[in-house]
Amino acid sequence: MQNNHSTTLPVVPLPLRARQEGGLSLLAPWLVLLLLAAFPLVAPLLGLEYYVGFVQRLMIYSIAVSSLNFLVGYGGMVALGHAGFLGIGAYTLVALFDSGQDSIWLAWVLAMGVSGLFALLIGSISIRTRGMYFIMITLAFAQMLYYLAVSFNRYGGEDGYGIYVPLSLGSWLDDIPHALYWVVLCVAALVFAMGSRVAGSRFGLALQGIRDNEVRMGAMGYPVYAIRLLAFVVAGAFAGLAGAMLAVNNNFVSPSMMSFGESAGLLVMVILGGMGHRWGPALGVAVWLTLAEVLKLYTDYWHWPMGLILLLSVFLLPAGLAGGSRKRVIK
Repeated sequence: MQNNHSTTLPVVPLPLRARQEGGLSLLAPWLVLLLLAAFPLVAPLLGLEYYVGFVQRLMIYSIAVSSLNFLVGYGGMVALGHAGFLGIGAYTLVALFDSGQDSIWLAWVLAMGVSGLFALLIGSISIRTRGMYFIMITLAFAQMLYYLAVSFNRYGGEDGYGIYVPLSLGSWLDDIPHALYWVVLCVAALVFAMGSRVAGSRFGLALQGIRDNEVRMGAMGYPVYAIRLLAFVVAGAFAGLAGAMLAVNNNFVSPSMMSFGESAGLLVMVILGGMGHRWGPALGVAVWLTLAEVLKLYTDYWHWPMGLILLLSVFLLPAGLAGGSRKRVIK
């Protein structure tokens, strides 16, 4: 005779627990968004005005790292030249500014378009390769873009290009203090929301299926090449947007944005945050750049403790900082 209590007792708390966790997971992003939105208003009261620009930079890098996480975490395409698209977006803004335009919105839209076009050209060749060959060919293309930027004497060459005239968000936005901060926050929030929707869409699920078993997905009739190429283009376009936003944030653009070190740094932040996790990019960016900022205050040789921290995180948190999240995408 079966014990009815043994079958009914476990069933009762599980839905309640799921609802509680679901409520917390839905509330957390809105709480973070509210805190970030309020930060420029409370920062002067706390003597933290300098960090308004720093948090703005974190949000921009979160967009760039999210685009790389889309390739690495969802698509299984480990690109080591993703910073090349940052530079394309930044130099698109510089070219537009040099021609007499000062609209930030127009520059950002064009930066996405031009970066997406370059990603289409580069991706059409790169995604025909796999594994180490894909890593090396993306790095090779990024280095080609780097030396191309160095040869642009009109835009400062190796010395870079300074933006000394303020760019415009629009007549009424230009009059609001910290308007750029809130615009960046809105764009970053939209990018994360879109990323979450795409991850659960048919396209996102197909991309993850190709990552796990490309041969089987091809046998089922999925256009493997087209899906991988589209993912590469989307990631490149959003990286270009982040590059144009960094140009506005820094008022300066240089070929170093496309360097190997910058591409490696983006990949490190993806790994640290957790590949394929929804909030992995934001966590990786926040921890990595904050540690770099703090360590620079104490030593000029801050790279070695950063390397040690990365090694420890790989051993202690192999799934990244977001590894314990229930919103995990990859197994």
